Amino acid sequence: MKILHTFTKPSAVLKAIDSILPWSLVATLIFAVTGLTFALIFSPADYVQGETVRIMYVHVPASWGALAIYTAMALSAAFAFISRIFLFHLITKSLASIGTYFTAISLITGSIWGKPTWGTWWVWDARLTSMLVLFFLYLGYQTLASSADDDEKSLNTASILAIIGWINVPIIKWSVDWWYTLHQPPSIMLSAKPAIHSSMLWPLAFMSVCFAASAITLLCWKLRTELYQRKLISLQMRQPQS
Repeated sequence: MKILHTFTKPSAVLKAIDSILPWSLVATLIFAVTGLTFALIFSPADYVQGETVRIMYVHVPASWGALAIYTAMALSAAFAFISRIFLFHLITKSLASIGTYFTAISLITGSIWGKPTWGTWWVWDARLTSMLVLFFLYLGYQTLASSADDDEKSLNTASILAIIGWINVPIIKWSVDWWYTLHQPPSIMLSAKPAIHSSMLWPLAFMSVCFAASAITLLCWKLRTELYQRKLISLQMRQPQS
């Protein structure tokens, strides 16, 4: 409850953001340089896919990030309804734009990877189609969140979509197991030994941390911007009209 109480105080949240932001930014830069160095120089080419496998080091972390961010977004939207704390709406809104970027990166790099691997830029299989649905869910949330004059009403409506839309996340995760798909099955699972060599696993891990740190950095920036904008609007509304 004490943690939730913190979210009712914008000043406390801004103080937390100022503490987190430098560390997340440094982590993003360090793991980006390290991950890309290992991915582009030290990691070997795949014996089947050749050099095109290096797209994996951007595509896979972006895809993981897109799913994780939507899950965090749905949880934040649920907290907004349960606690009636408006800040959770702002967190959800900030996460939505970041998730849109990550999903777009996943779709674009997936198409680039698919052309030499499958011989086509796009196929309407279960994994790719459900990932495209995720992209439209992100866009749909942002459209609803800014569609009405009543800010809180529009955010409440958008949050309903965020919560209901989460059902697409497990569909994406297990689509390669439930249906026939050109997309390869997961190479990394918690319950089994990784199916890729450590020379590829470590760069993938570095880039995954880079994407996670960048998501935190962007969230801090966007949330701080939202809070300052609303503070400015509040001050303008208090000023007497001439």
